Amino acid sequence: MFSAIVREFLLPLLIFLLLRSLLRSVFAAMRSPSRPAAQPQQAVQSGGVLKKDPVCGTYVSTNTAITRSVNGELVYFCSQECAEKFRG
Repeated sequence: MFSAIVREFLLPLLIFLLLRSLLRSVFAAMRSPSRPAAQPQQAVQSGGVLKKDPVCGTYVSTNTAITRSVNGELVYFCSQECAEKFRG
């Protein structure tokens, strides 16, 4: 009796699940575009006091900021572009 259940129910169920899994993976690979190689992430230095960039308003760490001395005061910028745009 048990072998009849296996032959008539469990074996077809296992074959069905295997085929469904295989077809899903094939169609998922066809649907998704190929991804470009992952870009290496740059390490971000943490710590320091946060200062507001006067050009774009972004808060930037004093450890990583680009600085300019304006009227004897140190001004912090998030990027070279913001430092060039600043008129102080």
